[in-house]
Amino acid sequence: MAKITVQETEVTIVTFQEQDYISLTDMANAKESMSRAADIIKNWLRNRYSLEFMGTWEMIHNPNFKVVEFDHFKSHAGLPNFVMSVSEWIEKTSAIGIFVKKGKYGGTYAHKDIAFEFGSAISVPFKIYLIEEFQRLKEDEQKQLGWSAKRELSKLNYHIHTDAIKQNLIPAELTPQQISFVYANEADVLNVAMFGITAKHWHDANPDLKGNIRDYATINELICLSNMENLNAVFISEEMPQSKRLVRLNQIARHQMEVLHEVEKRKLLK
Repeated sequence: MAKITVQETEVTIVTFQEQDYISLTDMANAKESMSRAADIIKNWLRNRYSLEFMGTWEMIHNPNFKVVEFDHFKSHAGLPNFVMSVSEWIEKTSAIGIFVKKGKYGGTYAHKDIAFEFGSAISVPFKIYLIEEFQRLKEDEQKQLGWSAKRELSKLNYHIHTDAIKQNLIPAELTPQQISFVYANEADVLNVAMFGITAKHWHDANPDLKGNIRDYATINELICLSNMENLNAVFISEEMPQSKRLVRLNQIARHQMEVLHEVEKRKLLK
């Protein structure tokens, strides 16, 4: 579940069948109070154009949509005595583009395509702002998804890194505490090469932050860190001294960050 704010109105978005559905109830509250939101939705459903839009959407996206029942509703839409609820629409036509949610965050939800169309019933500016805020939310989610993917890649590559340490740097006679120190020491080689600071120094400088320095890295930093974990594993296998590895990894990190920065600049200029 996510929330966006459209013209000072908080609008809820939920995931249903792997699709984004937006609360029509929240949207209607931008025009009237919550007690009137259901009436606004009902009046919108009565409109012939609204019904045709929803029916056409269902025919495109829903193979189980009952077209005969839809034609019956469409023939009565717009008449003074025509009234239809969301529940009736779903029950009679097997529609999937709209549903009613009970309990907390309850209300009427519609697929984003239908919700954007419903936005016209609130106001044209509201519809435009709704689309813009929704797109901004999706862009933010994609950025977060990209960050999470890079973080997971960094974690997976770290296993390669630790295996190289185990195979090449840890003699059999070391105690578990000494082994732990070797791993931490090599992790700090990467931290210093990439961030210019050890894990301990970072924690001392940021006592209120949870996690570690890598949890607060940028996507570009995580890309570089992932590459350096693989390279350091190779350098360790080649028995390169730690001091030389640190210098080499720092050179690589600075070069890769410059390249990634230039790539971002070119994207912004397009």
